Amino acid sequence: MFKLIKSIKYSFIFFIIITLLLSKASAEPTTNEANFSVTDENKTATGVTFNPTGTKMYVVGINAGSTPSSIAQYSLSEPFNVGSSVTLDHNINISSIENRAQGIKFNTDGTKVLVLGTEGDGVDAWDLTTPYDVSTLTVANTTHTPIGDNPRGFDFNNDGTKMFVLQLDEIQEYLLSTPFDPNTKGTEKTFSIPTISNATPQGFAFNNDGKKMYVTRSKNSNSYDNSLNTITEYDLTNPFDISSASSNGAYISSYTGHEQISGVTFNNTGSKLYYINFYLNADEVRQFSLSCSYGVVTCTDPTSDKDDVASVEAQTAAAKEIMQHTTYPVLNRMEWLRRNKDNSNLTNQNVKLQFSNEILASLSNLIMPTSLTSNDTLAAVLQSGNWSTWSEGTISVGKVGDTLSSSTKNINSSAITIGADRKDSDERMYGVALRFGDDDIDFGNVKDSLDMNAVSLTLYESRLLGDDKFIDSLIGIGSFKTDIVNAVGFGSTNAKRDGKQIFTSFKIRQTYEKNSVNFTPNIKIDLGYTNLSGYEENGSANLKFDDQDIGTIITSLGGVIDSTSNLKNGTFQPYFEYDYFADISPSSEQKISYRSDTSSTYTLTRINSSTHNFKGKIGFDYLTNEGWNITSNYQRTQSKGGGYSDSLFFGASYKSRRDSEYAMSLKENNASLNYKKNVNGFDITVGSNYTLMSKIPDYGAKIEISSSF
Repeated sequence: MFKLIKSIKYSFIFFIIITLLLSKASAEPTTNEANFSVTDENKTATGVTFNPTGTKMYVVGINAGSTPSSIAQYSLSEPFNVGSSVTLDHNINISSIENRAQGIKFNTDGTKVLVLGTEGDGVDAWDLTTPYDVSTLTVANTTHTPIGDNPRGFDFNNDGTKMFVLQLDEIQEYLLSTPFDPNTKGTEKTFSIPTISNATPQGFAFNNDGKKMYVTRSKNSNSYDNSLNTITEYDLTNPFDISSASSNGAYISSYTGHEQISGVTFNNTGSKLYYINFYLNADEVRQFSLSCSYGVVTCTDPTSDKDDVASVEAQTAAAKEIMQHTTYPVLNRMEWLRRNKDNSNLTNQNVKLQFSNEILASLSNLIMPTSLTSNDTLAAVLQSGNWSTWSEGTISVGKVGDTLSSSTKNINSSAITIGADRKDSDERMYGVALRFGDDDIDFGNVKDSLDMNAVSLTLYESRLLGDDKFIDSLIGIGSFKTDIVNAVGFGSTNAKRDGKQIFTSFKIRQTYEKNSVNFTPNIKIDLGYTNLSGYEENGSANLKFDDQDIGTIITSLGGVIDSTSNLKNGTFQPYFEYDYFADISPSSEQKISYRSDTSSTYTLTRINSSTHNFKGKIGFDYLTNEGWNITSNYQRTQSKGGGYSDSLFFGASYKSRRDSEYAMSLKENNASLNYKKNVNGFDITVGSNYTLMSKIPDYGAKIEISSSF
């Protein structure tokens, strides 16, 4: 019985250990990439750090025999690689101020260097006349701040308003009223760390966002026992708040030689770990690659990173917004046609769509009416029929505030929609529209952004169901490409992602007229499906994102109030529209893993779940007797959760005369607009061109005068 109980006990303990290990993706330094000896400058090296770009490395050490305590500055031929060509720039003797340096840090812009020491037990700070150049400090011109008893390591939060000091049995957290000025320290908070027999705390550091911290220990004698050389990793629930820290366990050195670990630091993306080995005369900086960003013991859960969450949410929301922004101009056009159903000035231009791709060219021949010719010349004669062309430009800006799990998102969109339609004898109007759009979304850190280029093709119809009762419907397909930038530490990663979607929209409305004022209530539903391709970040963040499927169901209820005023040169029709719409789309999810550890998958669920929104729009139509039709409106969309979007629409068209021709051509990435008029037998052509999707836009303009003899 005793043996059975003992067996059950050990099995239970084993189960608990395995559960704890599997609860987080494990990680550890995977490869010792390089070692660099600093023994000529510091025979007992203790601390190491880099400038933000990794082109400079700094090492401090304790006075040892003929080698005084100093700050050694090195240049690296390859950033953050101590295995590249490393040359000594300066070795500044600071022993007259601090003879037992333990750690080194800089302020944000590199104009101040701070050194922690155990001689005087405190922090010494020097101003630098040239940022990150320690040769520009004056050794005697320093300030000293006493701190505790025998401090071993220190660090700051990102803006320097907190300072953290590692003591032998605790970590101290101080508020600084002046950033990076230890003399202004105020309130102290402490976090106890366990004492380990024959091991001494030696180094301390945070990761880039303050959600992980690290304490190094080494054996406190020269006897060989690498099991006492450890880096303990802590997770912090609240960034840079040591009271919220909990241990993830420790990385134990697997070095086959003799080692004593001291100061610790990382590169700008957390993909590389560096620490000092100060065993006897080794005195070297050791460089390791990490399987995931800052993953010394465990990988960071990307679904808990507000910027990673914001990126996924922004991509999901943008996919839905592309659908809606595609439908808005088309629905605006159908509403405009109905408001002006008795007006004949619906334009009759010659629009040319050209595709070098054979498949697109074939499709365009099938769906484009005969008056939309693919003829390359401007001499094409306007063909019969009552096809009308139109265009509408859109500019939209918006913002979604931060949440507990996601960063703030700023959204800027611009697009142009070109369409053509005709009216049937049976009160049916139908047409086709092509939209080119660009969406820029910034979120979280200033380096985080999405740049989306989209193209959509839509077929639409407005059908009369009775007296002043209409149903507007459309179906469309679209594709877009997204450039993704995500900040990691002082660096950033980039990636590309493709998206494909299909969508449809139905809107029923009926107009009631009283005293020249029209009231048109409506109900609408938008349906869509988007597939986002999987992608991997190019950079040290090492994240892999699977395919993501996004379903869209958006219902709305609202109405329009408009009236008509006859002016001397035409008619003016102001209108006001209001809508309530609910996003009742099924929840989407995004699976994320580390490229180096695909066995551990993190799932971000309930992305952009049901939301309630309100939309208001005010605008006008202006139809001149000379043939100009101008429409413009301002739209505000407000989310119940606090997000909003402001949009400005503008459209214009003109009914041409037979001696004038207008032509727009779309060929691959180029758009051109031409106007030709015959004056006394001479053809005068004015035109311009523009590259739609190029990162470096190309503009052109031309004027031609010709005649046939």
